[in-house]
Amino acid sequence: MRTLAAEIALVLRLFRDDVAHQRKRMGMTMFAIAWGTLSIVLLLSFGEGLKQSLSAGSRGMGEGIAVVWPGATTKAWAGLPSGRPIPIREQDVALVRSRVPAMSGVSVEFARQAALDAGEKSVNTRLRGVDPAFGEIRNLFPQAGGRFLNERDLERRRRVVFLGDELARDLFGTEDVVGRTVEIDRSAFLVVGVAQDKLMTSMYSGPDRGQATIPATTFKSMYTDARPDNMVYAPANPELGDTAKAELYRVMGRKYRFDPEDERALGLWDTRENQRITLNITLGIQIFLGIIGALTLLVGGMGVANIMFAVVKERTREIGVKMALGAKARQVMLPFVLEALLMTVIGGLAGTSLSLGLIGLISILPLEGEAFDFVGNPTFSPAIAAATALILGTIGMGAGYFPARRAASVEPAVSLRYE
Repeated sequence: MRTLAAEIALVLRLFRDDVAHQRKRMGMTMFAIAWGTLSIVLLLSFGEGLKQSLSAGSRGMGEGIAVVWPGATTKAWAGLPSGRPIPIREQDVALVRSRVPAMSGVSVEFARQAALDAGEKSVNTRLRGVDPAFGEIRNLFPQAGGRFLNERDLERRRRVVFLGDELARDLFGTEDVVGRTVEIDRSAFLVVGVAQDKLMTSMYSGPDRGQATIPATTFKSMYTDARPDNMVYAPANPELGDTAKAELYRVMGRKYRFDPEDERALGLWDTRENQRITLNITLGIQIFLGIIGALTLLVGGMGVANIMFAVVKERTREIGVKMALGAKARQVMLPFVLEALLMTVIGGLAGTSLSLGLIGLISILPLEGEAFDFVGNPTFSPAIAAATALILGTIGMGAGYFPARRAASVEPAVSLRYE
């Protein structure tokens, strides 16, 4: 331990002397390391921000949910021909809810275009009638002071409406909306809640921010000819997604007499696949950005290696004396490796500190708009810290090891004659 501590102290003294004699060259090399570190940290942080933004956007419609539409059979079954239309009826929701425990929530969804009026403002938008479970399934969370639809609204066919945040602004501007009245196709409705703003990169029939939502029973009482557009459900957990899907086809197949293996009998969009694709895309982007940053950092590492080769050349006689006195290869190599690592660490810490400062500055800037929402804020994570440390350590070890190996291979007799 004492020997190692002495060697480290010697390295620090030699490093200080090298800085004094080669201030410009070592300064430029450490700047290159700092610049490379800055590049890789910023690129990976922007990649992490994009990953989180896209992931949140893909989950904006709901976490691993599935949307089910009416379909048509493609296989003959139990004596019945193929090509039969398979509907979705309101009572199917209660049937599926009771027979498929792998689902945490199920809701019917009626939909049509409707005119919404508030004073002199009028908007034509998509109106949907749903069950209370729809809010949690589709991540429709109310702003402070409001609520989503509840069971009493459904049972009593209340004329209450939950507005998307953009729709609320179009109708009322910046005024407080909860408790106000709107007319939907000439019928008065009480606004009970406004949706929180959210990013959506996956959707059907448009983003939630521009839609109005009322109880399914109220929708049916207003539009007596209405038929369900679709059914939406969420698995109890992501691992049960396939089980829930298989059970859905089994239950519906038994009722409407079609082959449970006939996936075309029902139109089904499983959003878990979209979320997996999004995750793979963002991972690929992060790897690509990391490679670019690592190549930039590699340039700085080559500068460190060049300096260390020059140091080996300058200390040839000193190395020869050590070898002649019986120094081991490790004792010759260690000072050069530690010196290279020291330069890499100093440059890396400087680059990381600067990049963290820039990330903090960007996060407090008032950047607004859909483009900035999509890209997201750069985010420094423990994974980025580990990746940067690994790359820096690898480059520093390589930059010190190869010059050190050359130093350890010097013949003492030859080195002592070196001028």
